[in-house]
Amino acid sequence: MTTDRMITEVVLPGVVEPDGLQVSRRAMPVPAAGQALVEVEATGISYAEQSMRRDLYPGQPAFPFVPGYDLVGTVRAVGPGGDGSLVGTRVAAVIKTGAWTTHAVVGVDDLTPVPPGLDPAAAETVVVNGVTAWQMLHGARLRAGQTILVHGANGGVGTVLVQLGRHLGLRVIGTAAPRHHAALRELGVEPLDYRDPDLAARVRALSPGGVDAVFDPVAGPGVRTSYRLLAPGGTLVVYGTASATGSARSIVWVFVKLLARLYTWNALPNGHRVRFYNFWAGRRTRAAAFRRRLRTDLGIVLDLLRQGVIVPQIAARYPLTEVSAALLFAEARSRPGKVVLEP
Repeated sequence: MTTDRMITEVVLPGVVEPDGLQVSRRAMPVPAAGQALVEVEATGISYAEQSMRRDLYPGQPAFPFVPGYDLVGTVRAVGPGGDGSLVGTRVAAVIKTGAWTTHAVVGVDDLTPVPPGLDPAAAETVVVNGVTAWQMLHGARLRAGQTILVHGANGGVGTVLVQLGRHLGLRVIGTAAPRHHAALRELGVEPLDYRDPDLAARVRALSPGGVDAVFDPVAGPGVRTSYRLLAPGGTLVVYGTASATGSARSIVWVFVKLLARLYTWNALPNGHRVRFYNFWAGRRTRAAAFRRRLRTDLGIVLDLLRQGVIVPQIAARYPLTEVSAALLFAEARSRPGKVVLEP
């Protein structure tokens, strides 16, 4: 283990602008039984942290706390009675908060091995994002040759989702700002401008019979358009509430309104399926099964990254101590992919 007995971490003290994040030092934590001390090599900035700094994310801890949804790093110690062979192993984990640090204590059951040779920053791009994309695609029951529409195709989840879709033999239409279209074409996507007032007509021109699935991270007024673009038997998957980001509206309020709409649509006799994807579904009621599924799916996605099926989309890399600049960059959405912090 490192001889430095202090760690560096980022603290979110309250509702602040990005420059209000605090970089602090404290004593090295000690893992208890069933835990491991992980030296963090890469963590990321996602929609969740952007919401948390506004106090809009459901279930976030009371201020102050250390943000950071997921991480990739190396095990440096295990708790009493733990498996010592884990020490020195590179792992990935989803912990929801606490990853913006140089060292994190993580439950051993939450660790997934990272294949040798992978860049930690590259692996970081597919931890939450890759599992989300993989589970949504398979939940939509799609077949090779079908067509999907991915909103926010330039985002952290979107860039993985379109690559997995192409790997599964799907035709992918993706919406994004025009500055991202060239990068999306390189991934095999047919890009459209998400701000185009005739967006629905553009999609219909490409897929006259409708699309077999729509993946929508926004949950705004456009979700109605997403639903109307479905082909017979098509599936709408909503996996975020980005429409509330940057506003004073509670994500809970947006979520409740969305669920009421989805419930109504599912009751219609048109063969369409509508669902809200929840990464944490089953974590409380079926904890062991949830962890097994997460480790299995993350292992699959990491192996696809190792094989080159997924090309990591890193928007930028920042040192942990430059987290304020990194968060500003992430929220500007000027480049496709994920902003990675490297402690």
